[in-house]
Amino acid sequence: MAKPAQRSDNLPAEATSFVGRRSELAEARTKLAAARLVSLVGPGGVGKTRLALRIATAGRRAFTDGAWLVELADVHDPALVGNAVMAALDLRDQAATGPATLLRSYLRDRELLLVLDNCEHLLDATARLVDDVLRAASGVRVLATSREPLSVAGEHVLPVPPLELPPHRTEPLADTSRNDAVRLFVERAVAASGSFQLTEANRAVVVDVCRRLDGLPLAIELAAVRTRTLSVDQIRDRLSDRFDLLTGGSRAALPRHQTLRTAIEWSYDLLTPAERTMLTRLSAFAGRYTLDDVEAVCCSDDLPPARALDLLSSLLDKSLLGREDVAGVTCYRLPETMREYARLKLHESGDAETVQLRCADYYLSRCLQFAATGRYQLVPSLAWLDLEIDNIRGVLRACVARGDRPRAVGMATALIWYWVTRATAEGVRWLDELLAGPVASPWTYFARGFLAVLQNDPEAATRTLDRGVGLARAVGPPEALAQTLAMASIAAAMRDDRASAQRLLDEARAIAGGLNDLGATLMTHQAQALNGLADGDLDAAARAAAEGARVSREAGDLYSLGMMLMNQGYAALRSGALHDADGWLTEGLRIAYQIDDRVAQCYLVGALGCGAAADRQPRLAAELLGAMEQLRTEIGASVHPSMATPLAQATRTATAALGAARFAAAHDAGRQLGRDAAVRLALRELAAAEPAPGPDPGVEPGQGILSRRETDVARLVTDGLGNREIGTRLFISERTVESHVRNILTKLGFTSRAQVAGWMAARDR
Repeated sequence: MAKPAQRSDNLPAEATSFVGRRSELAEARTKLAAARLVSLVGPGGVGKTRLALRIATAGRRAFTDGAWLVELADVHDPALVGNAVMAALDLRDQAATGPATLLRSYLRDRELLLVLDNCEHLLDATARLVDDVLRAASGVRVLATSREPLSVAGEHVLPVPPLELPPHRTEPLADTSRNDAVRLFVERAVAASGSFQLTEANRAVVVDVCRRLDGLPLAIELAAVRTRTLSVDQIRDRLSDRFDLLTGGSRAALPRHQTLRTAIEWSYDLLTPAERTMLTRLSAFAGRYTLDDVEAVCCSDDLPPARALDLLSSLLDKSLLGREDVAGVTCYRLPETMREYARLKLHESGDAETVQLRCADYYLSRCLQFAATGRYQLVPSLAWLDLEIDNIRGVLRACVARGDRPRAVGMATALIWYWVTRATAEGVRWLDELLAGPVASPWTYFARGFLAVLQNDPEAATRTLDRGVGLARAVGPPEALAQTLAMASIAAAMRDDRASAQRLLDEARAIAGGLNDLGATLMTHQAQALNGLADGDLDAAARAAAEGARVSREAGDLYSLGMMLMNQGYAALRSGALHDADGWLTEGLRIAYQIDDRVAQCYLVGALGCGAAADRQPRLAAELLGAMEQLRTEIGASVHPSMATPLAQATRTATAALGAARFAAAHDAGRQLGRDAAVRLALRELAAAEPAPGPDPGVEPGQGILSRRETDVARLVTDGLGNREIGTRLFISERTVESHVRNILTKLGFTSRAQVAGWMAARDR
């Protein structure tokens, strides 16, 4: 397995090539040093996102855990704001913990900058989340962009004005070229035409265009790209005609949002009929999309698929469409202001309902295909869903809103492997909402019961699966009945109802035996293996898991294979067959990493830690146990009942071998590992680190180990800075500095800042 890059943030590699707004940048950085929430507020198209990215890029080094961009423009359901933040932070809701609780836990000890972009359509939900996070995590700062403030206590609002306009008076050409509005126009014109230059001859016209567009960056860009086909004079004259028609020649009272709307309309009217049709239909997508998506949703008899790529390229050239590469796939996205306009034009065209239904049918068919074949092609299928999930959520919510239950239920049920491996809590919310009404398929109950089992919620699983069994008995198919019975058997075992678990499993096996259905076969093997582990019948568990592994390996079902290998590993670990356990658990972890199943990674890292303890590798065991604790925090999972006893025994064994101090240091080192490094350590691709010794061999557990932020604080203490100065330098509060200094003194066994300075000086020599 290749060593993955460790991320410290998710900001774009280059926020923008345009580097103006120096005064706003300086003011924003000053405000962030003093306040924990700064909101950049201004109208659409004024450049809030670009400014926020510049601020975050320039200041991210001040935050130990980096700066993280949360793009909310594609989120249209307030309930999913927390999910968007989790996705940006590369977290998962694969357990019973909701996004708000998980974020509080994860961010509590972090020092990072959250950039929440385009909050205006989700103000209440965003405000609640920000308030929750700021109360729970003293080291977190938030930079928001919105058309109006969040109205959260302690918020500092920084109005984002249009770019400074060039003066009417004549000035040297060099001075004009340094004006931000003019610089932006020239930069975009050069990119569009390849040969544009600001000269004495065109300087007055460029200035006039920038002034007529009120210095709005988006409007200036839309005008500048037209230099490919129009002269600057033609651009100025056509804009003048448009504004004069709107205002009767007097623009004194024209609001800036109307200026932008007029500039967009002007650019839209210059499009060909086919380009206009394509632009409006693209508004049907909630997020990013590929060429295949566009051909399926936006093309029809009047717009053949063969023209889609040329039309997309043309819209890109005109700055009406954005492009990005995601995991090697070229994707497109409408900027939010443009999407609002395109959506309005789509409704005006009378084509909206047709396009929206075509979009719903397309994503329903892709989700049904995923349900049918995705388990055999899990890696590419999940990669497609990771890319498309915002569009799928948008279609799901639209179907629910218009009462289209068949499509909504079909999609939510078909996404079972996505909910299982990516978004368990979100899947529960969708399925609970849909199961509140009539449902025709037992598979929906099975899916909900499956998620309840994964969340260690046997009561909810039993309630749902009982209804699913009843429906499957009445309407079939037998495959659904067999799988639902097997899952109900697992839920009964979780409730410690052994008699019911065996009865349900016996019936499931009897039905599955006559079906030759892979899903039913694997689910009964899984139930037998898990029930055997719960009962302590390790031989039965091992046999069922071995047969399940053979069948799933032959079928190419990676998820089932990973689960069966985990079951085999657990059974071998508990029976003392450490070599066999290590092989099965290691292969299972490689699969969990490949399909990015975070819950499985967490449990497998912990299991391999138990194996290391039993195999007399206490330092490795301590680090893996610490790494598991951190992974649990990132997914919001609890310790699975079947693992509680082995984990406790491994902790006792490793502590006895290392001593309390060395175990605590190694455990803490494991917690400091990123997820990728933790997996590599468990796979023996990364050596376990020797715990760093403290200044005194007799120190208490945990002393002598400074975190990255504590090291930063200690260095500034060495430089003679006071707490307030350190806080200003590191963008943290004075109270947080006091806490860090206290921790440093405790860990090092010192009583004064002078001792810290001396220790740091000796350490750095």
